[in-house]
Amino acid sequence: MQMSTYIRDLLFRYECVIIPGFGALLSRHESARIDSQTNTFYPPGKSLSFNRQLQTNDGLLANHLASSEQCEYELALQKVRNFVGRLSLKLAEGESVEFQQLGSFSMNQEKAIQFVPDESMNFSTASFGLASFVSPTIDRSVEEHEEVTSEPLLFEPTTRTARPYLKYVAVGLIAVIASGFGGLKWYEGQVEQHNFAQRQEASGMVDSTIQVATFVFDEMLPVTDVAIERNTGRYHIVAGAFRIRENADRKVDELWTAGYHARYIGENRYGLHQVVYNSYENRGEALRELRKIKSSHNKDAWMLVQNLNP
Repeated sequence: MQMSTYIRDLLFRYECVIIPGFGALLSRHESARIDSQTNTFYPPGKSLSFNRQLQTNDGLLANHLASSEQCEYELALQKVRNFVGRLSLKLAEGESVEFQQLGSFSMNQEKAIQFVPDESMNFSTASFGLASFVSPTIDRSVEEHEEVTSEPLLFEPTTRTARPYLKYVAVGLIAVIASGFGGLKWYEGQVEQHNFAQRQEASGMVDSTIQVATFVFDEMLPVTDVAIERNTGRYHIVAGAFRIRENADRKVDELWTAGYHARYIGENRYGLHQVVYNSYENRGEALRELRKIKSSHNKDAWMLVQNLNP
């Protein structure tokens, strides 16, 4: 099923992929874990879940299909609708639909759709190349060892007779050290006096400079508040993607005329030039603005979740 391939590609880059009129597949990060029953180590990854309530088209799947199959957006959207129709018909007839490397959908007795994810697929790009492995149990039993005793070693001090001339050498060393200590104290006193004089001179220079540089303003300068519009964040409302850069620039000018803080954010992986209405730090604020734009300006606008290079 080709549609499952498109959905799988999007799940590597986005946390939510909506299948219009059917539901949404959501990915959630999971830390590395160990199955104590099978001694299996699992790397960090993303677990999949299904939400039947999210059915409103956000344009993500249709845009990806249009880019992959080189067709118009409306035709791609119609292909998605046809796919959802066939999928819903199979589920209504009691069949179980398998999405390759995604999971399976089925209808329970209460006529509710159930989704069983494929545990073998890891959608975390940070864990690319990491696979689960089984490690044998480590035997941590402590072996008993016989206690080894040893007799203590005894050292007997020996008495040596000090040589007579050594006491004269010791007296001479004490005298040299005492004289050196006195000279060192005198030198420290001279350095301290010099530093004090330099500090006094520097303090006088600073005071005179401050007096010369003092200004008196009779009138206070007006305070101006400047509101700067932030156009950053990882949540972007996409207005369109164009193969020709000039068309993208023309779209930016058109949106600015309409009152939006639009901008060009570069090419995507398919070589299309993307234009966004605005970018937001908060996901909730971005969703509210997306609903407003879809209802009043562009019903095909959709949200891109991506950290852009500054």
